[in-house]
Amino acid sequence: MNMELKAPLRAQKSKVDIVDCDFHPRIAYEQLKPHLSERWWQYLHTYGIRQRHGHAKGYQFPKITPLASRRDAWPPTGGPPGSDIDFIRKQHLDSYGIGHAILTPLSPAGFGEQNADFSAAMATAANEAQAEFWVGEEPRFRASICVPYEDGVAAAREIRRCAGRREFVQVFMLSRTSEALGRRRYWPIYEAAVEAGLPVGIHVFGSSGWAGTNTGWPSYYIEETTENATSAQALITSFLMEGVFERYRDLKVVLIESGFGFLPALGWRLDRNWKRMRDEVPHLKRAPSEYMREHLWVTTQPMEETEKPEHLIDLMNWIGLDRILFSSDYPHWDFDDPFMAMPGSLSDEQRRRIYAGNAKALYGLA
Repeated sequence: MNMELKAPLRAQKSKVDIVDCDFHPRIAYEQLKPHLSERWWQYLHTYGIRQRHGHAKGYQFPKITPLASRRDAWPPTGGPPGSDIDFIRKQHLDSYGIGHAILTPLSPAGFGEQNADFSAAMATAANEAQAEFWVGEEPRFRASICVPYEDGVAAAREIRRCAGRREFVQVFMLSRTSEALGRRRYWPIYEAAVEAGLPVGIHVFGSSGWAGTNTGWPSYYIEETTENATSAQALITSFLMEGVFERYRDLKVVLIESGFGFLPALGWRLDRNWKRMRDEVPHLKRAPSEYMREHLWVTTQPMEETEKPEHLIDLMNWIGLDRILFSSDYPHWDFDDPFMAMPGSLSDEQRRRIYAGNAKALYGLA
């Protein structure tokens, strides 16, 4: 939603508590500096971010807007969108009456770095910056534990280092990884998350070193952003077929910014194929769709817009109205206005659950 919102204190119109489950802070390098050794601080300035893709620097595709952000999200004091907490309070938290916002930092956070040791150092620094400069400055924020997920052992170590601290409410990863996310190299992450009693939030994007489609690099950004849903389908299928949910029966996975309209069709297809080929995966004791309904949560942005409103409600009912979490994607260009995003046919109780109740239960928020 690339529009300017000028109405002051719109929260006065809202009687509903809101938990925003996808809020993107822009962590400044200077916020990382106190938590990086001299070696890694110099490395960052000498070599910079070197993610697993074949381009010299920057994004694989030019974004639809600078930093993929709303035009009105640039703070008047300077700096990029999502960097000025005072401006964020005025434009987002106070304006909509948001009770909590879950921080989902995309970069710099150590994701997909080609140097594994640097990846681990950056993840630790990003976590401490969230705790000190974000949650420490604004109590409505809650942090996500960024992990160097290509090194499962290092990622598990970082989860255990942060576990038990009130600032952190989930483990955080991206969807495009070097291998399918159900592979055993990533299992230490899930084991540590279950041990800590934390859900694993998997946000779309990431740099895996592979093209984002089955047939190479797409030509257009609209292809790349649409492919986010297929990356989520691939990781769900991998989780299921590799037996992750059977091994870690308390594992909770939040699919962030992937949409959710594909979930029923994926469940139906997997169930059909499992009935025909279940001898290949004897470790699956139940139909794939049963695991999906038990272990998966989804965020609302981007929500599919169906031709008939009742079709969207059918999708939401298949997933489970207790598994749907509100998200705005602030400050990005496709931001969802909390007052305009929900289907009008939802009951007041269903609306309360999606806006806040489900997230409070999942993340343990008061």
